[in-house]
Amino acid sequence: MSSDQKKIIELRKELREHNYRYYVLDQPVISDYEFDMKLNELVKLETEHPEFYDPNSPSQRVGGEVTKKFNTVEHKNRMYSLDNSYSHEEVLDWQKRVQKLLGREDVEYTCELKYDGASINLSYDKGKLVRAVTRGDGVKGDDVTANVKTIRSLPLVLKEGEQESFEIRGEIILPLEGFLKMNRERIEAGEDPYRNPRNTASGSLKLQDSAEVADRPLDCLLYQVVSDNLSFRTHYDVLKYASQQGFKVPETLQICRTTDEIFEFLTYWDEHRDGLPYETDGVVIKVNSLDYQEELGYTSKSPRWALAYKFKAEQAKTRLNSVSYQVGRTGAITPVANLEPVELAGTVVKRASLHNADQIEKLDLRLGDLVYVEKGGEIIPKITGVDLAARSNGAQPIQYIAECPDCHTPLERKEGDAKHFCPNEFGCPTQITGRIQHYVSRKAMDIEGLGSESVELLYKNHLISNYADLYELTEKDIIPLERMAEKSATNMIQGIRNSTQVPFEKVLFALGIRFVGETVAKKLARHYKNIDQLMEATFEQLTTVDEIGEKIAQSILDFFSLESNRELVRRLRTYGVQLALNEQELSYQSNVLSGKAFVVSGVFEVLSRNELKKSIEDHGGKVTGSISKKTTYVIAGDNMGPSKKVKAESLGIPIITEHDYLKMIENF
Repeated sequence: MSSDQKKIIELRKELREHNYRYYVLDQPVISDYEFDMKLNELVKLETEHPEFYDPNSPSQRVGGEVTKKFNTVEHKNRMYSLDNSYSHEEVLDWQKRVQKLLGREDVEYTCELKYDGASINLSYDKGKLVRAVTRGDGVKGDDVTANVKTIRSLPLVLKEGEQESFEIRGEIILPLEGFLKMNRERIEAGEDPYRNPRNTASGSLKLQDSAEVADRPLDCLLYQVVSDNLSFRTHYDVLKYASQQGFKVPETLQICRTTDEIFEFLTYWDEHRDGLPYETDGVVIKVNSLDYQEELGYTSKSPRWALAYKFKAEQAKTRLNSVSYQVGRTGAITPVANLEPVELAGTVVKRASLHNADQIEKLDLRLGDLVYVEKGGEIIPKITGVDLAARSNGAQPIQYIAECPDCHTPLERKEGDAKHFCPNEFGCPTQITGRIQHYVSRKAMDIEGLGSESVELLYKNHLISNYADLYELTEKDIIPLERMAEKSATNMIQGIRNSTQVPFEKVLFALGIRFVGETVAKKLARHYKNIDQLMEATFEQLTTVDEIGEKIAQSILDFFSLESNRELVRRLRTYGVQLALNEQELSYQSNVLSGKAFVVSGVFEVLSRNELKKSIEDHGGKVTGSISKKTTYVIAGDNMGPSKKVKAESLGIPIITEHDYLKMIENF
């Protein structure tokens, strides 16, 4: 090894340590000038010796990479959202549910502040950062690696060298001091100040020039490690280890063993959060045991082992000017309050959802009322009350509309429905475009170059009236339209053509059958294998499919009972859209495990835990998070949780190995 190469390696190691001391520990041991001199020396040596280039060198934090387009990446492990609570009573109810599911009361929890920024998923391999992806919709996000590498508190290389591959999740934030400094500079330059730190942090991740991102004082606070090979028993121990590896894990993380300790944490930070260097909107409470987390599992949207407690939202008072009505793709009508603009939690609020007719009646709203507005979860504005003392004499109650605002069809509200509906499913413009917009959306067909505005443009120009019409479009049809150049038209047509390769389960979701979400579509696709068998299924047959209840079954029957929908399916088939599992999918799927329920626990040799769960589902089995009398087998790996072992043995449920399972399916 040459002397220059040795010097480069030494400087990189030294600068990483100084970065950690300055940005994570807040305990610098050299001056900024000395740091800059060492960094300049490293940059000079790396420039003279490009053969020693390292994408994770401290020199790369200055940015300079320009990203014209952020690629969409599918998360290896889905990023779930958290259920919210707004009172101690709701926290107590959640705690009781956890104890009931686990069958024990001595459950330990962690409490940590809920940081107000942009969620990020970081992937490390052999001790080095390889990818940073935004949360997106939880299934897919944008690759913003070049921008995230400029955040100086984030380790590009871990302290203990090579590690197993893992993901760590956190929040990209903009500390208040840095945010205020940025706004002072903008005002002095004659520019408008940024609204709030959260939106500014989120927007920073999508800047095209990473050098511009490097100039912003972004920080990264970490809160969860995801890996199939964790040797730790608790969430707290994992985060403490992550802190030792150079990640910035706030010191406010605390173990709580009793309900009183949880409430003390909530109350303390509700009263003292104004003294924090960054914005926070609540506390996240988690079951500390990783074994218990695994046992509790997830709902379709959220982990059962975690809950977000939201601090009381900021409130403002403003005037209700009018009420307008929106039509959803299913025909559901949502009333919207149009307000005198008011500043609330760092943003200007002009509109607020009124949910349905019952909400308007409950609030006893009148036009011109002074109303109290707050952000539900500090995200969606809502009206919480009326200043009755300020109401003018003779103010009349708001009369809910009787006709659809788009097509003027009389509205219907069936017994048990929360909202009014427009029954004109195939003639109401918003419902027509809404179904097409759902079809092309990211979670469905994910057609690149075709967004909501483009769908409306195509519909208004009479080029499409349903999603099957998309496949008959040509570039000549599109180019004459407003804001459509030749390149845009080419991209759109290519995106539509590519959608014929989207797998059957996503196509099934894209059809827009009411109550058939992503998870249900996946289960239906695996059970019926193709659209024809699904269309001919009876009510009784549908309700035997896992997680398909009577409401979903009836909705599927209603959808395919319409000849117009069957005609859409026939047309999609002629265009080559995937309406059945392909040969590769069929080759590793069967119903050999139909009717059997599995619990998977521990670390495995041949398959990862996620691969094992997918294999069970591919063969018709069901994976559950907790052991019950309905469990058929427990598949145990290394470090299986002792509580699961005890529970399985007490219920007489067979505990098998990974190899036992593989033998079970090898001859399907």
